[in-house]
Amino acid sequence: MSFRLRASRPDDLEHLYEMAKLTGGGFTNLPPDRDALGEKLETSAKAFANTGEELVDETFVLVLENTETGAVRGTCQLMTQVGQQWPFYSYRTNTLTQYSQELDRTVRAEMLSLSTDLEGCSEVGGLFLHPNERAGGLGLLLARSRYLFIAMHRARFAERVLAELRGIIDDRGGSPFWDGVAGRFFGMSFQEADYFNAINGNQFIADLMPKHPVYIAMLDDDARDVIGLPHPTGRAAMRMLEKEGFAYEGYVDIFDGGPTMLAKTDNVVSVKNAAKASVSATDNEGGEKVLVATGRLEEFRSCYGTRALDGESVAIDAGAAETLGVDVGDTVWSVGR
Repeated sequence: MSFRLRASRPDDLEHLYEMAKLTGGGFTNLPPDRDALGEKLETSAKAFANTGEELVDETFVLVLENTETGAVRGTCQLMTQVGQQWPFYSYRTNTLTQYSQELDRTVRAEMLSLSTDLEGCSEVGGLFLHPNERAGGLGLLLARSRYLFIAMHRARFAERVLAELRGIIDDRGGSPFWDGVAGRFFGMSFQEADYFNAINGNQFIADLMPKHPVYIAMLDDDARDVIGLPHPTGRAAMRMLEKEGFAYEGYVDIFDGGPTMLAKTDNVVSVKNAAKASVSATDNEGGEKVLVATGRLEEFRSCYGTRALDGESVAIDAGAAETLGVDVGDTVWSVGR
């Protein structure tokens, strides 16, 4: 069975909608709403059609395709410049230190401060793999192919890149963080707020969210204990991000308290180590296991393969060549698996 990641098309809508219904909430970039997903695919099509080299606010949607059946079994997204259409809000954890001379006592209070510090960053997100395909390294293919896309279109992305990890969601689909912080001001459940944000954007956060810092010590234990923790299903994703050079710098999602990971784009391992080369042969056997990609913008596609690099040329295996539709003389990008 062979899979490749490719640029999305408008006719992928039903596949994405069926996957969106499986996410279980907290997946703002993949809402279970046909109209919202249709608009996202239209926005992505415009981004793929833009052949310029300027950094503007765009969203690219990629899908994982079974090349034997044509079924779409996963998806991921790249946002080039967040916070341009409406503010990109995060909570940042920080510490206020105060000293009383009369008591000879120092008190340190941890706080959550509403922040738009991350505006202008690029973002990798929206990664979802069908539950029946969570084996064979397909999640890694989804995640790391995004970095090859960035390397191949570097001018279209910012100097920093972020990744938001879903926070802790309970068995009822609720969020202890939301219930303990923002839910007190909005009069709606986490699921209602999450869905509204996915469909309508987060301006309502600016309208209603308190602007003063929230003292963490005043939150209940359930809310306090989940700040900066990823959902159990996201722990492997967090480890993958750390291997790529991302780090948690105290920013958390305003809805579920999940961690936001940050990296300098050029320091992301799979961006820095991506090698561009001309295909010299398509019958390579053995060699280094790699991710291989080819094609610009809407022609982008990537898969697993093997390579033998020789300067500015590379020999790849026949399976990868067939999956990508490349031949001798074509240009590919690759990075060690």
